[in-house]
Amino acid sequence: MSLDLKSTLNLPKTAFPMKANLVQNEPKRLARWKEMDIYGQIRALRKGAPAFVLHDGPPYANGPIHLGHALNKCLKDFVVKSKTMAGFDSPYIPGWDCHGLPIEIKVDEALGRKKLEMPAISVRRACRKYAEKYVDLQREQFKRIGVFGRFDEPYSTMNPGYESVTASVFFSFLENGFIYKGLRPVFWCMRDQTALAEAEVEYEMHTSPSVWVKYALASDPSFIDERLAGRQVDTIIWTTTPWTLPSSLAIAFHPEVEYVALDSGDQVYIIAAPLVAATTEKCGLQNARAITRFPGSRMERALFRHPFLDREVLGVLATYVTTDQGTGAVHTAPSHGVDDFYTGAKYQLDQTCNVDDAGRYREGLPEYAGKFIFDANPAIIELLKQHGALMASERIEHSYPHCWRCHQPVIYRATEQWFISMETPMSGGTLRSRALDEIKRVKWDPAWGEERISNMIATRPDWCISRQRIWGVPIAVFFCDACGALLKSKAANQAVVDLFAREGADSWYLKDAAAILPSGTTCEHCGANAFRKETDILDVWFESGTSQAAVLNGNEGLPWPADLYLEGGDQYRGWFHSSLLCAVGYKNQAPYRMVATNGWTLDPQGRAMSKSLDNGVDPVETANQLGGEVVRLWVASVDFRDDVRCSDELMLRVADNYRKIRNTFRYILSNLYDFSVEDAVPYEEMDPLDRFMLDRTSETAARIVQWYEELAFHKIYHLLHDYCAVDLSALYFDVIKDRLYTAAARSRKRRSAQTAIWKISEILVRLAAPIMSFTADEVWENLPHMRGRAASVHLETFPTGLEGSGERDSEIAREWKPVFSAMLALREEVLKSLEEARRTKIIGSNIEARVNIVAAPDLYSVLHGHDEDLRNLLKVSQISLQSAADSAQPLGIEVAFAEGSKCERCWNYSVHVGENLDYPTICERCSEALKEIVEYAAQ
Repeated sequence: MSLDLKSTLNLPKTAFPMKANLVQNEPKRLARWKEMDIYGQIRALRKGAPAFVLHDGPPYANGPIHLGHALNKCLKDFVVKSKTMAGFDSPYIPGWDCHGLPIEIKVDEALGRKKLEMPAISVRRACRKYAEKYVDLQREQFKRIGVFGRFDEPYSTMNPGYESVTASVFFSFLENGFIYKGLRPVFWCMRDQTALAEAEVEYEMHTSPSVWVKYALASDPSFIDERLAGRQVDTIIWTTTPWTLPSSLAIAFHPEVEYVALDSGDQVYIIAAPLVAATTEKCGLQNARAITRFPGSRMERALFRHPFLDREVLGVLATYVTTDQGTGAVHTAPSHGVDDFYTGAKYQLDQTCNVDDAGRYREGLPEYAGKFIFDANPAIIELLKQHGALMASERIEHSYPHCWRCHQPVIYRATEQWFISMETPMSGGTLRSRALDEIKRVKWDPAWGEERISNMIATRPDWCISRQRIWGVPIAVFFCDACGALLKSKAANQAVVDLFAREGADSWYLKDAAAILPSGTTCEHCGANAFRKETDILDVWFESGTSQAAVLNGNEGLPWPADLYLEGGDQYRGWFHSSLLCAVGYKNQAPYRMVATNGWTLDPQGRAMSKSLDNGVDPVETANQLGGEVVRLWVASVDFRDDVRCSDELMLRVADNYRKIRNTFRYILSNLYDFSVEDAVPYEEMDPLDRFMLDRTSETAARIVQWYEELAFHKIYHLLHDYCAVDLSALYFDVIKDRLYTAAARSRKRRSAQTAIWKISEILVRLAAPIMSFTADEVWENLPHMRGRAASVHLETFPTGLEGSGERDSEIAREWKPVFSAMLALREEVLKSLEEARRTKIIGSNIEARVNIVAAPDLYSVLHGHDEDLRNLLKVSQISLQSAADSAQPLGIEVAFAEGSKCERCWNYSVHVGENLDYPTICERCSEALKEIVEYAAQ
């Protein structure tokens, strides 16, 4: 029979396109996943398997997602999908933080003056509507980049069930003696008019007026030192907050520091010895001489005159006074500093704050009464000048606390707030000591996280949990109208918890106290039965810290504690911190077994991405231009533990790498168009090189599965890319290409290669699925049909090893590993010679070449017998491999035009073209292939 030669070639063909068209096709795949309820199927399939729970830290619902959101959510998706494919039941319940100041401020801006006339419940409803808008937006944006989860039923801090649990945890703290209400100095945001927690304060540069002010001694100086008797004695303080001077009630000295009395002629100045040089230079006292020295303990109970108010100021002792800067004499305003406050308490000083919520003086001298505190600085400095108390002044730029929401400077302000005591006794210690104990039981990644959070817990003050706002979970306690006592009633607390579970926290603003409290409730102090409600709300960090109690409650396969928390590094002072304290206080145990931390997203110059700099990369825009898969691959490409850089150019580079991986899968699929599982060649009968590549793929799979366990996604990305681009595309595929294209379709040689690439693809597609979720699923649909195959790769598990045995072929690896490495090394050198031969017109293309290689004996011994593989790898017609006389002889490569004639079927040159009388234009290899084709056709 006569055959059309072209029709006998096995030219590749596949429906899997080279161009991914991710922007158009990803939404279709999302629709398919929704239709098939992919997340529900995964949950049903893994029911009863060992659990692995990653608890989602709730992003704030106040805008579209940014690259930091995408980084974090993709990392979590990698974890959940890889754990699922490792055989775990790994549910993922996304959550949102919906209460708090940023939303309330946005609503304030929208409502304007109208808000002043609105009841609290109307404002809350407007805030809820605002939050719902962005929960819906972010939900769709996370799904757009391929994140799986229970998005149709997420958790939210504004859901009634969640609010009820938050109230329950609060009452548990209250009933167990952790919570108290008292006057304490707290960070106060004057713009937002509320207390702030430590976690809500960040330090930015701020310019302040700094002043050196003298305080005249009013008491007898001889009680300090006899040599001061009869002298006019002053001390000098230094401060960068002149606005606090109207509240100055004391001057603190370190009891153990040496102080010096400097005689300037008319007056004597008391200054800490280590700071004499700096102070005298600033204050123009260079000619003053020391007349005596004494310890700071001598200054206790000395009386000074306030520089411009009719008030005595007390000398006090404090070990927090430093000699790093200033004068060693620290002006103390008990209502405007933590150290100042406790010093004031020790010496029974007035701690009343004379600054209102908006940062204005309630009263004072006409020069500053009613003024905003920072605006009053010039007037106060002028008062110092008028009273002859100003020794020096200058403006300095320094690090200063700011509100992390509005980025305005904050102040310390003594106000009555609700606190959780860090020192309340509990089983095994105190809240502080138990939290420190639990930190040691947690695995921290990176390891420095343990020290970081330990230091924060060890040094933090009591936790201020009250806020003077509307949008949040109320501190749902009652006070007796008659005597003002706090109602301590478990029945009343449970009534609130039940009410919130039924109707949500809005009910606190809709019902009066009598409608909430159980019938017959009376004050245990005075017996009265009328009560008023607290108006403060809970700190949103307390709210989010209770998520472990609200979500990990045994329902939906979410046992407590979580196996993993994964958030940005800022959460050491935020969610990691508050979750730990809430859980230890509530259950006496950390809420997580492991905590992993991702870094910040930076631009190429290393600057944090921000709206003000307009230097961000929008993940949604990237998904709509390049594909969500590219966003996912970028996340996988970086070591998330460090700060990571990104730009549109970097995304394009990742997109190029994506194409290389995709084309590897496409090459495999295009050569499996006529292959079915029944065609697979038994492993023992496969070509040795094919067996080696299966072994090498199995080795790669083991490393990748281990790296998923270690959250080393960047290693997976680089190995997967390099394995596809180098081991497969640049070497193995070139070697087997001739077999795949020109061997008889059903020949053992071709079926062996097909079996290898099919099994390789079955392994790689599973390994890639957690990261390349869209593409892996597309590849899965195009693989040869198998009975019982799952509808999606995401319903599968990771490969367990070569041939499913979990073991590797050590013998074939030992034999072929050096061959593989030698071929790759030799290939680079031969390609250079081929390029030179093309340049000098010896050959027109590589297929026209005969390559003569003289290799060192050791290299020759490795490659001897692999001439045909080497010829296919180099894509030349003929190879001659010879051994050099000794190892000192350099590698010799000679390129000549191939001998013989060009085969019409495979295009290789051969001296045997013409020997087949039926097909005189083909070579000996093609003759053998045609013979097999005819035999198959005759069967």
